[in-house]
Amino acid sequence: MPLRRITLQLARNPGLPAGDPEQGYMIIAPLDDAGQLDVEAWRTHRKACRVFRFHSDPAEKADGWLTHRGQNWFFHYDEDAEGDDEGIFRFGAHIFREGEYLTINHADREAQTYKVTDVSPV
Repeated sequence: MPLRRITLQLARNPGLPAGDPEQGYMIIAPLDDAGQLDVEAWRTHRKACRVFRFHSDPAEKADGWLTHRGQNWFFHYDEDAEGDDEGIFRFGAHIFREGEYLTINHADREAQTYKVTDVSPV
């Protein structure tokens, strides 16, 4: 199962009607033929399944791993300064195609909506 590079950019949210393409995530993860996360392939390639949070403020940038516990997916950061794990609402049920939207539950602020802007081979 080939890994994919998934780019999420901050979409329209309360107080940010145009979104912000300088805020988001780049995720390395395996997808099945339908465009959903493949948990079995993730188990095989978990060390390669990474997440990179990008932001115009360098203090908000972070890197970590895509993790799976029970039925839930998380972004896990390895340094305290990068923040607590971030859960993604129904992440396993999402189809990752350009133009789709999803919600990320941030540990230190309200959940925000992101738009899938790119899915490409690693």
